[in-house]
Amino acid sequence: MIYDVVIIGGGPAGLTAAIYTSRARLKTLIVEKAGCGGQMAITDLLENYPGFNGGINGFELATKLEAQARDFGAEIAYDEVLSIEEGEIKQVITANGRFETKTIIVAAGTKVKSMGIPGEAKFIGRGVSFCAVCDAPFYKEKDVLVVGGGDSALQEALYLAKFAKNVTLIHRRDQFRAAKILQERLTSHKNISVMYDTVPEEIAGDSVIDHVKLSNVKTGQKQDLHVNGVFVFIGLIPNTPKDSKLKLDEFGYVITDENMNASLAGVFACGDIRKKKLRQVVTAASDGAQAAISAQHYIEEHTIAKAERP
Repeated sequence: MIYDVVIIGGGPAGLTAAIYTSRARLKTLIVEKAGCGGQMAITDLLENYPGFNGGINGFELATKLEAQARDFGAEIAYDEVLSIEEGEIKQVITANGRFETKTIIVAAGTKVKSMGIPGEAKFIGRGVSFCAVCDAPFYKEKDVLVVGGGDSALQEALYLAKFAKNVTLIHRRDQFRAAKILQERLTSHKNISVMYDTVPEEIAGDSVIDHVKLSNVKTGQKQDLHVNGVFVFIGLIPNTPKDSKLKLDEFGYVITDENMNASLAGVFACGDIRKKKLRQVVTAASDGAQAAISAQHYIEEHTIAKAERP
């Protein structure tokens, strides 16, 4: 079977693209490694996505988008994409086989970046977490550390404050990069404390986390902070398919033009995996719509060109 479009990733960009391509009567397949929604699905509250006064839970929005894509006819295969191969009929190579398609939309999103300090790998799943929504209930009336200074770090710290006894938020700079409204909300929580110019150097403990060794980047002062859990939100890494021959920037994000055309003919990229300045659910959805239209036009143009060959 040859698909018109294979979409790699079922986050907001991929699901939106699938809604558009399926509605255009293009045979569409989403290949998703885990569950649909991506980072959005583990976000407690989306306040800045249009149309939901008071916000909407990320998993709920993901469920709505997935249902909408399926209603228009999109198929979903749960598999891991290993690589893609270019050609008139393109190949999407997965852990369990391959799919043939006329076009590919890469919407694989990003994964969280780890700190790379001693003790981090040891305690992943046993005190080190990258998802407050997933693990916050385990830390009821306990002390936790949040590492980071962007929107995600502050949003997760605010969520953790509903459960934890004390939340300490550390950031390596002297001011946050997060939205002002999130910074303002920190002050309304008496159980959240902030430490600027501070980085973690080691997570220590035997079978459970006992403390984290901290260092002030300006003074060099060291201290041990007793915590039961560490939540890490220091950045993202793009899930770019290996050996794809796509043109990437220095950080591994896919370079596209404004119409989501990547460097390979008939291959498009959208959402957080694409090189751009703003990575939000609303911009991912916008990217997905544009990528779908570009894929549709590519198929139409090549169908006409093929028909006109002598």
